[in-house]
Amino acid sequence: MNIEPISPDFAARVTDIDLSQPLSDEATVEIEQAIARFAVLIFPDQPLTDDQHAAFTRRFGPIDKGLLLGSKRKPRLSNSDVIDLANVDADGNVLPAANIRNVSLIANQFWHSDSSFKSPPAKYSILCGMDLPDQGGQTEFADQRAAYDDLSDDMKATIDGMVAEHWAYHSRNMLGGGGYSEAEMAALPAVHWPIVHTISESGRKSLFVGIHTREIDGMITPEARMLLHDLLEHATQRKFVYRHEWQNNDVLMWDNQSTLHRGRAYDLNQLRELRRCTTEVVLDEAG
Repeated sequence: MNIEPISPDFAARVTDIDLSQPLSDEATVEIEQAIARFAVLIFPDQPLTDDQHAAFTRRFGPIDKGLLLGSKRKPRLSNSDVIDLANVDADGNVLPAANIRNVSLIANQFWHSDSSFKSPPAKYSILCGMDLPDQGGQTEFADQRAAYDDLSDDMKATIDGMVAEHWAYHSRNMLGGGGYSEAEMAALPAVHWPIVHTISESGRKSLFVGIHTREIDGMITPEARMLLHDLLEHATQRKFVYRHEWQNNDVLMWDNQSTLHRGRAYDLNQLRELRRCTTEVVLDEAG
């Protein structure tokens, strides 16, 4: 396995490994060490079936269902551990731009951490790019460890011990995509996580904010949302960001506990097919 850093401690390309084959214990440990350092790993030219995708993911922890917990959409994929992120209907036809499903896909263009809105939250996400548009549709990652390090001492002291509320449907409502049923919302109630936490694998402190955060415990809503906005603006400065230009069959793996990510805009009339599989944080690591 060859690991080539893109920057000294954020994002790396991993080659000379075949993810379609069962992962050895040694390779698993090497990948875990690499993601602890770089937070984002890029595996180019790795065509995977859904079963291979899920098998690779399970090597790093229990599977997270994320928004599937509240979804009533008929699954298109045969493996229920894999989340379908394509802008298509059940028959594979590109959906009209105004289709309600595009609300969720467009919401992925907000800076977020996968499944921060549930307990346990997500740990590692593995995203397979199957068929990408000619223009746009890139994915960006922001290093929340570096963003924390760069805060002023006063701001570090201000947010120390603060707890934020994360709610799955906050971003969807912001886009006018409300109208969710009581059952859907009940399946994903709001959760509360510290704004600053320590990454167990690296010992580094990291911010944990994003578009799913809407309140801070003990703070009035306007003040809380302005602070969350300021933190998100700080945390996504270009100096903290890696932008990935997709090639078909790229596989990206990242740590949701130490990064934010977002998709970039693309022509909704063009096919953009990606599939994601995600692990959960082990509960005793969640704090």
